[in-house]
Parts: sequence; C-alpha cells; structure tokens
Amino acid sequence: MSDILQKSQNHVIELLSKELSPNYLYHNLRHTQRVVKSTKEISKECALSEKEIEVLLLAAWFHDTGYTVASKDHEQNSCIIATKFLEGQGYDPKLISKVNKYIMATEKDAVPDVLEEKIIRDADASHFAQTSYLETSEFLREELKLLNIADYSYKDWVDINIKMFGNRHRFYTDYAKEHWQGKKDKNLRKLVKEKKSIKNIAKKESLKAKYKGESPDRGIQTLFRVTLKNHITLSDIADTKANILLSVNAIIISLALSNLIPKLDNPSNDYLIYPTVIFVLFSVISMILAVLATRPNVTSGEFTKDDVAKRKGNLLFFGNFHKMSLTDYEWAINELVKDKEYIYSSLTKDLYFLGVVLNKKYLLLRWTYTIFMIGMILSVIAFAISFKFFGPERQIQELISQVLFF
Repeated sequence: MSDILQKSQNHVIELLSKELSPNYLYHNLRHTQRVVKSTKEISKECALSEKEIEVLLLAAWFHDTGYTVASKDHEQNSCIIATKFLEGQGYDPKLISKVNKYIMATEKDAVPDVLEEKIIRDADASHFAQTSYLETSEFLREELKLLNIADYSYKDWVDINIKMFGNRHRFYTDYAKEHWQGKKDKNLRKLVKEKKSIKNIAKKESLKAKYKGESPDRGIQTLFRVTLKNHITLSDIADTKANILLSVNAIIISLALSNLIPKLDNPSNDYLIYPTVIFVLFSVISMILAVLATRPNVTSGEFTKDDVAKRKGNLLFFGNFHKMSLTDYEWAINELVKDKEYIYSSLTKDLYFLGVVLNKKYLLLRWTYTIFMIGMILSVIAFAISFKFFGPERQIQELISQVLFF
C-alpha cells in the first residue's frame, strides 16, 4: 500500500469514527470499507496501472466522507474533504481532480463514462450481490427514517427494492456482470418471495379482522371455553383433596389396626377403648365422605331421536350417549351443529350440571375435612383424659391405696 493510501485510510477511519452521526446505520465506515474492498476486487481483473488503482482507491475511501457534513449533496462535500486532505499531503492536483471525478460518479443517477467510474459505481452497489443484502437494506431503511428523509413501510420498501433491481440498477464492468449478476438475481428472487409473503400475511390479517368483525359469537365461545375449563380444573382439585384425605385416613386406620387395637385384649388397657373407638370411627366416616365426593354418578347413557328433535338431550356429556350406537350419535351430532342455539343450549347445560356436581363435591369435602378435624381433636382429648385418669399411673396408685388400706 502506498504512503498516500495509508494516510488517507487512517484519516477517513478517524473522520467517520468520530464525526459521523450514529444515525447513519448504512452509510458508515463499514460501508466505506466494503466499497474499498470491492474496488480492489474489480481492479485486479482490469487493465489498470498501479497509479490508476491508487487514484480509484482514494476515491473509494473518500466517496462518503461528505455525510459528516450533511446527507444532501454529500458527494460534493466528499470532494471538498478529499481535496483539502490530498492538497495538504502535496498530492498531484491532476490526480486530485480524477479522485473528485470518480467520487461524483457515485451520485444516484450518474452514468459512468470511463472504466474507473464503472468500477467504483459497481463497487458502491456490490451489496446487491451479497447474501446479507436484505439485512443491509434494512439498515438503509432505518437510516432514512432516523434522518427524517423518508419513512417507508416494510411492504413499500420491498417494492422500491424490486424496482431498483429490475429497472434502475445495472452492473457496468465485465467482472461484476460475470461474478455478481447471478447473486443479484438471486436476491431479486428473495425480494419477490418476500413480497408474496407480505401479501399472504396481509391477506390473513384482513380475513382475521373481517372474521372478528363479523363474528360477535367469538366472545361467547371464549366465555364457554374458559368457564368449562375452570370447572374441570376445580373438579380435579376436589378429587385431589379427596384422595389426600383417603390416603391419610387409610394410613391412620392401618396404624390403629396394627399397633393400637391388639393392645386392647389386655384388661390393663381398657382405658384405651373409648379413645380408640373415637379415633377409628371419625377416620372411617372421613373416608366414607371422601369416597362419596369422588364417586362417579352413572347416568342412563342413551336418548332418543325425539329428544334430539325437541332439543332436550345434552350430546356433549358422555354419560348421556355411551349406550348409543355410533350411527345414531353421528346423526345427533350433525343435528346439533346445524343449530347454533342448540349448541349453546348444550354448552349451557353441560356447564350447569358441572356446577351442580362441583357443589356436591365441595360440600362433601367440607364435611369431610370438618369431621376429620373434629375427630382428631376429640381423639387427642380422649386419649389425654384416659391417660390422666385411667392410665397405668392411676391404676398403680389405686393398687397401692388398696394394699395400704388392708
């Protein structure tokens, strides 16, 4: 690398790093470095002297420095910055003039004349052929928004890019046409595919909005769905609570049968009879109530076509149709879905009877827990009284008294 190129590179890097607004998400140092790299790539395949390549690379380094001044007419500002720096380095004025000419070739609608202008213009648009084009393009869209230049929707931006690829842009050098045109065409196909995807999404959203607008029943359906789900959840909780009590009382009774009741054969343990009876009795009652709370209620499982015709049967609960034939049930369901009012009526009945069952379960559970609690308290009190007044210590004291009396 020549000395002037090295100095220019250092100057541009420092300038863009310190003085360029952070709103330039696309036209920044990374973009400049890409253009320089692409310029080198094309120049190697063209019949240019080292000095011509040097001038071209200088133009590539300085071509966007004007953005540090303003976004409008940045090419002219870039020429001013390049001229000032290169003159300060004692660079040939004729070559500075060429640098400025190549910078101006990067203007939006400029048409290149000489090979060098074609090279830098292709290098400036090399991102059209990169796999990261869609992401890079998004940086430019966001940049335009941040700079208050334009605020494009994603759909409009894709359309603009498709037009750019199809009508407004073309590669000029043979190297770019051979190596980059195919990749550019691939990106164009991606854009077209993205446009179709946007249309499909917009269509789906439109249909969804239309469906919401034309379907006031949606809220009713949500009401039934959420309420039924809550009822089923409450039923599961009730069954779980009943199973816990069943397990606890089963353990209590098994311990009583194995450890406590065998001791009652001994006359000296007569004082334990009443506490044990209370203990076991309340545990058994609690178990019975817990079983009743979880015991399923079996219904007839069948209804007639006349019931369906009169909208009496609830086809949504298995207990009403489990004895029916598949053919009859399919017929009944077809009749159900034909009538929206019948559907809501069936859902309402299902919800109501679930509530009735839940009320019965929780009422039994409340009695079960209450009796279990009372039984535990009474059992503890009974055992305490028995040990206090009729326990082994009391019996020994009575025996001593009898011996002393005689």
